[in-house]
This record gives sequence, structure tokens and C-alpha cells, in this order.
Amino acid sequence: MNTLNTPSSQNDQSAAKSPGGASTLAGRLDQAQPYALGLFRVVIGLLFACHGAASLFGVLGGSAGGGTIPAGTWPGWYAAVIQLGAGGLVLFGLGTRSAAFLASGSMAYAYFKVHQPESLFPLQNGGESAALFCWAFALLVFTGPGALALDGLFRSRVGAGSTTRRTNEDREEQGAPVTA
Repeated sequence: MNTLNTPSSQNDQSAAKSPGGASTLAGRLDQAQPYALGLFRVVIGLLFACHGAASLFGVLGGSAGGGTIPAGTWPGWYAAVIQLGAGGLVLFGLGTRSAAFLASGSMAYAYFKVHQPESLFPLQNGGESAALFCWAFALLVFTGPGALALDGLFRSRVGAGSTTRRTNEDREEQGAPVTA
């Protein structure tokens, strides 16, 4: 079968030859994806931590009624602690998936216990922020922290140690001498 070398097939071939497909818009966007995800994580974490700080310390306008939430009050004080703690962890990219899982669950609880009994839809019951935070954190559970997360610093150190250990185990199995 004879294939004609048309301009469109030449473009397809040059795009396929470029390393990582960076010559196309999609390729460039794919390269930027970890950084966009990292920025998304930072913004969501900061906004969530601000909600917790406002409720616990009265900053940024305080809690919904102004001021602070009394310590130990269920569920508001516990929600504020989760907001501040999980928001801070997500912001810095430390234990992102676990913190995002906890934050997503707390926002699902807030939506269904506080907002949903008022009305079905978030626009009618004032639960838009709870729903958006819930789904944003659920996304981070599945995608991970993206670029520029502090988890990456610890992962590279742990990864290097575990690689060395695995290499030594392989050497032992093969009967070769193991170095420290």
C-alpha cells in the first residue's frame, strides 16, 4: 500500500516525533498539569484554612454570627479544627490525600446535615461552598497534590532508602555480597 506524503500527514508525523508531544497545545497543557494541580491545591487549602481560622480565632470577620465558636461545641468547633488543620496540610502538600479525604467527608457531612434539610439544591439552601469544597477535596484525593508539594521532599528521601533496601534484598537472593 502506497501512502501519500501529504501536508497533513507531515504535520501528524512532526507532532508525533516531538518529545512528549510538546509541539501541540495539548502537549503543552499536559506538561503544565502538575503545576496547575499544585496551584489548585494551594488555593483550595488556603480558602479552607481561612474558614477554620475565622471560626476558631475570629479573624477575617469571624464565624457566621461574628466572633468565635466556643471550644468543644458540636459540630461547629470540630468542623473549624478540621478546616484549619486539613486546609493547612493541603495548602502545603503534606499528607494531601488523607487530609483531603477528611476535609471532603466533613463537607459532605456539613452539606447533608446542615444545608440539605433546608432545601434540595445548594443554590436554595446556602450549601454551595460546602458542595464545592467537598468535590474539590474529593478530586485531590484521587489526583494527589500535584507539583510543589512538601510530600515530594519526603517521598524522594523515603524512595531512595527503599530502593537501596530492595537492591540489597535482591543481592542477598542472588547470593552476592551486600554492602551497607
